[in-house]
Amino acid sequence: MDAAYQVDGKTIAHDEEGYLTDIGQWNEAVAGIIAEAEGLPMTAERWEVVNFLREYYQEYQIAPAVRVLTKAIGKKLGPEKASNKYLYELFPYGPAKQACKIAGLPKPTGCV
Repeated sequence: MDAAYQVDGKTIAHDEEGYLTDIGQWNEAVAGIIAEAEGLPMTAERWEVVNFLREYYQEYQIAPAVRVLTKAIGKKLGPEKASNKYLYELFPYGPAKQACKIAGLPKPTGCV
């Protein structure tokens, strides 16, 4: 497998786990391709989390760990979305890890 996604005729490089090597190459089309590779159709709820992660990263220059993510999402999107259960339903392979990958962000620290 070559370490790249093909998006709109462009080659977007990624590491062996699928994380973009240049986060500046991310756009919604790239997110769609990554989500497809992960077997996840992009729903409004998933976009909400992905966009939240991108804003968080822009502000703090770090991808949040799940605990931080859950708390911060609760503040921004409402308490009904501030649960591991909700986030794991959206991103079964780990909300921080999988959502960050789709958001084009580096792998969160503390994720194995």
